[in-house]
Parts: sequence; structure tokens; C-alpha cells
Amino acid sequence: MMRLLSPPQMSGAGLGIAAISYVAVDYMRYVSPSWHSRLQPVLWSVLVLAVVTRVPFYKHWSKELRAAIPFLASIVFMLGALLFEALCVRSVTAVLGLDWHRDTSPLPDTGQWFLLALNESLPETIVEILRAHIIGLHHFLMLFVMLGFSVVFDSVKAPGLGLGARYMFTMGLGRLLRAITFVSTILPSARPWCASARFNNVPSHPHRWAQKYYVPYAKDPSAIRQLLHWDAAYADPGNYIGDYRADWGPMSFLSDFLRPSYSEGSSWFALLKKAGGGCNDLLYSGHMLVAVLTAMAWTEAYGGFSSALIWLLVAHSAQREIRERHHYSVDCVVAIYVGILLWKMTGFIWSSKRKSKQTVRLEKIQNRLIHAAKDSDMETVRRLVEEIEVSLGEEKQSGVVSKRAMTVFACATVIMTLGIVVLALTLTSDG
Repeated sequence: MMRLLSPPQMSGAGLGIAAISYVAVDYMRYVSPSWHSRLQPVLWSVLVLAVVTRVPFYKHWSKELRAAIPFLASIVFMLGALLFEALCVRSVTAVLGLDWHRDTSPLPDTGQWFLLALNESLPETIVEILRAHIIGLHHFLMLFVMLGFSVVFDSVKAPGLGLGARYMFTMGLGRLLRAITFVSTILPSARPWCASARFNNVPSHPHRWAQKYYVPYAKDPSAIRQLLHWDAAYADPGNYIGDYRADWGPMSFLSDFLRPSYSEGSSWFALLKKAGGGCNDLLYSGHMLVAVLTAMAWTEAYGGFSSALIWLLVAHSAQREIRERHHYSVDCVVAIYVGILLWKMTGFIWSSKRKSKQTVRLEKIQNRLIHAAKDSDMETVRRLVEEIEVSLGEEKQSGVVSKRAMTVFACATVIMTLGIVVLALTLTSDG
């Protein structure tokens, strides 16, 4: 006899179907642009209406209210991390000059060799699937947004803002670690033409620090031996080639790191917006970090068959990053295990398995109550029952917020979250 699905299971199945439908419909832009233009607005409308109609019946706004401050703090932290990363991206691209980018060969990458070998041995259909642009950065972000909003269907444990706070805090932490990693050792791009095409205003010559500490020893083994022997920059670099210094007021010190030209030196922030993904190899991959964090969040919060599908999409995205030479294989491998470890470390912010303090307290009282009942200690039983009543009363009192205030908070949360979603998808639409 067939077993009927419970409402949570049905909503969970709906979440998986919605995720698959979103990815499939968006891929239609490559298969049939006309059908894509028809189906995508319909899908978006259905998803938005489904969420809006469920919001009035959502029962966990008090939990969302408690998670609001960590959520906003995580946004601020992540934005700060992204700003620091953008500074580092522009700095490592500019410090050695355009001539270094043109003349330095890419590193040997066995992952790239392996994929080229597969192209020769696999059927053409499989190769075309591996080459297909099935999923990108904005898809993984949208999949997480769908996961977060699924709290209104009870598919995911509340609060959704708590899950969002953990995701953004982990993302910010990962971005900080990534910036520290790639700024420590400068690696050549797997696309040697990138810097000339995207950063043609960067000076051709190296920064004066590189002229003194790198250039005299870059290609001469005997000079490197002497450098190791003396442990001092002994070579005479000659006359330094100077750089333009922008007048950015208190932020003028950034000129040494960003190396602006006269034509682009009006605003340091405008300069950073052009940095994009940079034109060095940035160890580890930021795209893969987003993908892995989305897969980890989906696996922990929801699980099921759709989680396995998302991990397959992560693997597909990784091989495409390597295949298209956006990253070396090491960048993707490191991003995968760093993303997994970081997500495991930040479980204190939100976890589907973590119990609330109130629940832990009640469980302790319950255990003591069982022991007292077995010992026929009625005085202790009476006292413990009173403790339970007090605890439940405190929980109710702490959750009492006026209906009007909660309605305003709910509306503000939905509007703000949708605004963040639109902004994120707009900024990442080009990958």
C-alpha cells in the first residue's frame, strides 16, 4: 500500500522540484531563447506568489526577530570582506605591471591535461554536456535564496535569517582567507591575455617594491643564491620608474597598492569596481566557494535527492572553471575543502541539529523529574513541575511582541530580503 507524504515532505519535494525547474528553465536561454523568455517570468511569478501567500501563515517570526541582528551584522562583515578582497585583487594585478602578465607563461596544470584527454576519449555528447553552461555563480546564490525562503513552507528549520546569517558570515570569512592567500604569493593567470584586455591602464613596469625586491633576482639563479646567502636585497635596481599618485584625500595611501593611471584616478572606489575577478590566478576560487557553501547549506538544512544533484552541479562547475581556464585545478580543490571546513566551523550561528537553550534546560529538568518519580520523591517532583511551568512562562513572555510590530517586521524582512536578492543577482549576472 502506498504511503502518503506528510505536508513537510510534500513541501520538501516541492523545494527540490523548484530548484531543478529554476536551473532547467534558465538553461533554456541557450537551447531556445524564445521559450526561455516565456517560461522564466512564469516561474518567477509562481515562486514569488507561493512565498507571499505563505508569509501570513508563518509561525516563527519571533525566531526571525531574534536572528535579525546577527543577519545584519553578517551582511556588514561580508561587505567589509568583499571590499578588502577587491583591494587585494587590484593590488596583485597591478604590482608587477602589464609586461609581466604578457610575458609570464601559465603554470602546468594536470587537471587541464586530464580534461583535454577526456575530450579525446569520451563520446561527443558527454563532452558537450561537460562544456555546457548549465550553472553559474548567480544560480548557486539563487538556490540558497530558495532554501532560505523555504522556511515559510516548513521545509527548513527556522529561522531563515539565522541560516542567511551563517551563509554570509561564512562567505565573508572565506573571502578574507582567500584574499590573504592569493596576496601572499602572486601566481600567473591561466589566461595570459586577460590583464592587457581588462587592465590596459595599469602601468607596464613593475611597482618600485617589485623593482627592488623581485626583478633583479627573478631569472638569475646565481643572484638567487647570493640573495639566500646574504639574506638582503643586495642588487642595485638602478633608477626607479615612478608612478602617478592620485589625490584621494585621506585614502591617498592606497595609490601605492592600486597604481591608478591619470585617466582612472578620480575615485579609489570606482577603481575597485573595475577589479572584478582580477587577472592573476586567485587561489582559491571564489566561484567554487559560493557553490560549496550553497551545497553544504542545502545538505544540512534540507538533504534528500536534490542535495546530491546540487553536489553534481558543484562538480560540473568545478570542471568548467578548469576547462575554461578561469582557474587552475588547485584553486577548485582548495575551495571545496575550505568551504566544507568553514561551514562546519560556523555551526554556532545556525544549525538544523542544534537545540535551543530552553530545550536543553527542559530536557535536564525532565531527566531529573524521571529520577525523582522513580524514587517516589514527591516534593522534588512538585518543585521540578513548578520549574517547568516557570520556564514555559518565560518562553511565552520572551516571545510576546505586539501583533502590529511583528507585522511591520515581517513586511520589512520580506521586502529587504527580496531587495538583497535582486541586487545580488544583478551584480553577479555577468559571472
